[in-house]
Amino acid sequence: MLVRDAMSTVVLTIGPAHTLRQAATLMSSRRVGAALVLDPDAGGIGILTERDVLNSVGRGQNPDAEPTHAHTTNNVVFASPTWTLEEAARTMARGGFRHLVVLDGGEPAGIVSVRDIIRCWAPVRALAF
Repeated sequence: MLVRDAMSTVVLTIGPAHTLRQAATLMSSRRVGAALVLDPDAGGIGILTERDVLNSVGRGQNPDAEPTHAHTTNNVVFASPTWTLEEAARTMARGGFRHLVVLDGGEPAGIVSVRDIIRCWAPVRALAF
């Protein structure tokens, strides 16, 4: 099975000036664990994950004052839609992250998460999501 078979193609995209609370609210309402941050000043595509928000709050930072650009990962590891799910899982395990931005022709095509991969590998009836 390939990344394109598992990835989410509806991707939350936010800007670098959104606050962490705004980002968290949008992520929660869409039930996603990551958002693409489009910031041409920082090199283009970044990613903000629920862990980034959690780390900031855990450090006592104010989510209403913290901009996403201060917590965005800009050295993103990208996947191709033609990667196997094994390649994606190995890349995530090696890098210690749970989301891969999928690029097709240099443009964002989706995000694949560990949960997406598990859903493909495990029978739906066995999952308690």
